[in-house]
Amino acid sequence: MAVTSDTLPTNRERVGTLAARISEPFVLVPILGWLVGALVAVLLEQFIGLPIARAFGMVRIPALFGILIFFEILSEIFVAFVELLQVPSMILMQLPDFLLFTLENLAKLPGVILYVLLIYILPISLVARLTVSPSNWVAGKLFNFRSWLSVLLHIALMYLILHIWTDVTDYRLLVARLILVSVIITLSLNVINGYMGEFSCSHPGFIALGAYGASVFTVGLFVNDNVLGTALLPETLARFMFPIGLILGGLIASLGAILVAIPSFNTRGDYLAIISLAFMFMVKSLFENLEVFGGPRGLGGQPDLATLPTVFFWTIVGIWIMNNFVRSTLGKALNAVRDGETAADAMTVNTRRTKFTAFLFGAFWAGVAGGLFAHVIRYVNPGTFGLQMLAEVLAMVYFGGLNSVQGSIVGATSIQLLGEALRPLEIYKWLVIPLLLIIVMIRRPTGLISFTKFDFTSLIKPKKEPGGEV
Repeated sequence: MAVTSDTLPTNRERVGTLAARISEPFVLVPILGWLVGALVAVLLEQFIGLPIARAFGMVRIPALFGILIFFEILSEIFVAFVELLQVPSMILMQLPDFLLFTLENLAKLPGVILYVLLIYILPISLVARLTVSPSNWVAGKLFNFRSWLSVLLHIALMYLILHIWTDVTDYRLLVARLILVSVIITLSLNVINGYMGEFSCSHPGFIALGAYGASVFTVGLFVNDNVLGTALLPETLARFMFPIGLILGGLIASLGAILVAIPSFNTRGDYLAIISLAFMFMVKSLFENLEVFGGPRGLGGQPDLATLPTVFFWTIVGIWIMNNFVRSTLGKALNAVRDGETAADAMTVNTRRTKFTAFLFGAFWAGVAGGLFAHVIRYVNPGTFGLQMLAEVLAMVYFGGLNSVQGSIVGATSIQLLGEALRPLEIYKWLVIPLLLIIVMIRRPTGLISFTKFDFTSLIKPKKEPGGEV
């Protein structure tokens, strides 16, 4: 048979074949096996990460898997290149120095790559591959005994890995907490924009209401502050009362959501977007002019209550509750409203109650996330809750995928990590991030993971052999 261009594999087929061969040994690895591998990796970094980093020419452990170092090097080269072009008459004289500077900086990259390979990729891969049988056996026994116990074990391992990983630097701890808060925010907006199909721009307003509500509660009661006065209760009680402050912030955000929910009964699409955008500016302007809450200067002095265990707990609870909400009968009603409000009304779906509930529910969790955000940063300012926050939150939702809990988690994590990784580029990162979003949206218009159901119990099941044995 003659070989023609039609019978030759395409580049995409070649890449797919290569990826299948690489992933084939790991097909039967359950999530438990990957978590054990990740635990070994972070423990390795905790004990021998610094000596290995210094052996590869780094002064400290890479904060974000070396990505930050890569963009720092890229930023320095770009700045040097711009300075070179500023004096055209001296380009030929300064070109050798520029090339030498570029080579010296690029020479740092192999060490970063080797560090990530030795600390993360190889240990995780080896442990996951070598523990296929025991991890499947343990996962199977736990799942068959009590599925909820298996879920708790997996969540405990996730937290342990995150705790050890963030223990290396305070920067990692801050980034991890902000990512967890972003997951709650993205999920709450996905309830409205994804599952209900409305285009709401009011989320920064809800977050602001929750942030200020929780901050006034904790600062006013437990902190001696120049704005809110003398503390009414001892600060030792703040940690126990903090959940009440978060719930209060969520309830205040829900009350504010009424101003958006009622107009949504008669408007959709662009008109609702304008109304919700107006609400966001109303809230922002309100706090800018309320001197009792600090006015445009903002409100600071929040107690350090949003620790990693606290934020992680609220994130897990938020994911569980919101996932159950969108999978419930009311969640199906949201999908009916999204696909056709008139048809849903004809099929006896109470569209007004459905919209009202969705807005209040999404706003409540946005308010809780705002309270956590305020106590992670330990300062709130009206300028924070503007168009830039709106753009970031919308990017997380649509990048991750509509109608998908997994998509919201992936979108929030990806955009936050991308923003931190591109921080060395300073203002130029706002050219790179939109460009990457445009490329992704062209290839996947509905986001990376869209219109999928999230069932954690199905994810933690053991992987089975072709014959059916674990």
